[in-house]
Amino acid sequence: MNFAEIANTKPFIIAGPCAVESEEQLLTIARGVAKAGAHALRGGAYKPRTNPKSFQGLGEEGLKLLALARKETGLPIITEVLDTRDVQLVAEYADILQIGSRSTQNYPLLKEVAKIKKPVLLKRGMAMTMEEWLFSVDYLLQGGNDQIILCERGIRTFETATRHTLDLNIVALLKQKTKFLVFVDPSHGTGLTSLVSPMSKAALACGADGLLIEVHSDPANALSDGHQSLDLFAFQKLMEDLLDFKGRQG
Repeated sequence: MNFAEIANTKPFIIAGPCAVESEEQLLTIARGVAKAGAHALRGGAYKPRTNPKSFQGLGEEGLKLLALARKETGLPIITEVLDTRDVQLVAEYADILQIGSRSTQNYPLLKEVAKIKKPVLLKRGMAMTMEEWLFSVDYLLQGGNDQIILCERGIRTFETATRHTLDLNIVALLKQKTKFLVFVDPSHGTGLTSLVSPMSKAALACGADGLLIEVHSDPANALSDGHQSLDLFAFQKLMEDLLDFKGRQG
């Protein structure tokens, strides 16, 4: 995917399930988010889970299903890479490589990903300062890749009412201090479906260039993060709201 397409599309909306579960599940979601106006499809083929007994993803089979969804819908795909050993394989399928919050300070992984001349979405670590985050950016830059999207996805604080604390301060600050694209993930940032829509609008209001939103056709039975995923109807409504919000913002 041409990085300029991402930079010139505001807001750039990435949507899809936390995890690729099956062909039927993924294609249903991909068709739905494409119809609603999403610009790219997200889906985890490899899932870093705190509980080792949790669903860990379909691996390469998940990547093949993502490629199938791209072929049917035309949406570019973004998926996470976890291991240096998988970088080349994931890059064969993905249009955008995602570095998750647990991997943002995995410097050997960053060095390998930097060799791939594709856009990289670099999530903020859940306990990472802006300075530490930008040091991770430097690993990508020094490796020769400047196609970087920074993604705020919430940080750990003393608050327990939400999954994390979505730090929108950092969005405005990064837009002032750097020239990087800054996206926001309100799904992980809040952990609550009811907060995804208002925090999406808040993210755009403070300068975010795009959003990363979890969408599932059946959130109640999702294998991963259903509690923070919008269903297809709610995502359609959010996209309509964002279009209206963008118009009112000028």
